[in-house]
Amino acid sequence: MKLFKRENYLRKMRSFYSDPEMIKVITGVRRCGKSCLMETVREELLEDGISEENIIFLDLDSRKYRKIKTDDQLEELIESLSPANGLKYLFIDEIQNVHDFEEVVNAFRDDGEYSIFMTGSNSYLLSGELATKLTGRYIEFELFPLSFEEYIEMKTFYERPVETNLNIELNRYLLEGGFPKAIQYETLADKRTYVKAVIDEIFEKDIRRRIKIRNKEAFEKIRTFVINNFGATTSVTSMLEALRKEGIIVKRETLNRYIDVLCDAKILYECSRFDLKSKKSLRGEKKYYLADTSFYFAVNTDNRINYGPTLENMVYIYARSRDYSVSVGKIGKLECDFIMRDVNMNYAYVQVAYTILESRTTEDREYASLEKIRDNYPKYVITTDYLLQQRNGIKHRNLMEFIRNGECF
Repeated sequence: MKLFKRENYLRKMRSFYSDPEMIKVITGVRRCGKSCLMETVREELLEDGISEENIIFLDLDSRKYRKIKTDDQLEELIESLSPANGLKYLFIDEIQNVHDFEEVVNAFRDDGEYSIFMTGSNSYLLSGELATKLTGRYIEFELFPLSFEEYIEMKTFYERPVETNLNIELNRYLLEGGFPKAIQYETLADKRTYVKAVIDEIFEKDIRRRIKIRNKEAFEKIRTFVINNFGATTSVTSMLEALRKEGIIVKRETLNRYIDVLCDAKILYECSRFDLKSKKSLRGEKKYYLADTSFYFAVNTDNRINYGPTLENMVYIYARSRDYSVSVGKIGKLECDFIMRDVNMNYAYVQVAYTILESRTTEDREYASLEKIRDNYPKYVITTDYLLQQRNGIKHRNLMEFIRNGECF
């Protein structure tokens, strides 16, 4: 089957395709497309004239290799598949299935004859032994579910109908989410069933195998609570109180540990708040965003979209996929939805809203915090409006067009 090319990520990786010194580690939430991204890299290598004999692709979740569980077994397998001369391209999917894989990967990297690509579903890959032994020797490429731009492109690629009215497609995207496989299902119910299965798989393979969850019911309630409150400013203290009111009594350290686990599994992303006056991060107060908004709708029966947090979530994940560091800005009593910082240390300030056309009061509210920022970095109000209002040098942009065009902040 022909693969959809996720150009945003391939563009970041191409310079490292033939670099034997840097291990390419692809991370991301389960089912976001890591295996397909590696397959696409393999296709591009073949198109560039690399011989099939020089490409080794190991899917350790597959039936063929499911018995490869130890470092010695992995080393023996790679050796048996490496008769070709010259640089070999080694792809290992779900490498955390192998115990003590770090030594093997490091040894093959040291040989200088292998350009190594690996996938993993969570930060386990970059913790412990791997991080210690490979400091400065690996590059992490974090993959996210489909952006709105990719969602539209993939539907077109697989000849799925696309509405000319992007507002309709936006609603579908927020409800259905950006998991590539979900596009292949016809009904929203089937897509929801699929996402629920993804959540269950994450729990079984990325969470339960890593830590002991003594009270699964409490964990699931906390998971649902945090997912249901995505995009809200919160603290551990306020969460403990809210959970207590719902009859869920847990210790502070337990809640912290469960949130860390959800972040490690790439279900949640933590976004800290930053005070623009004191130039300091605010301790305790944070927001959490979802890897994909479909997680929310999969654990709820309500199809109504709360555009405030869902559009923020959409912009947050888009920015992260473009390698921006993101925090929430506090300016006195006002809040700026996002402070973006790119890899060149340039900043941008972003407000996100469904519309500012309802009233002058709504418009003033969205512009107010940005107008208080005195530096000369670009400032954006991003909405679903097509009638754009420019004011005091602040750029008003249509959300769907901004992301569909792959624009930068």
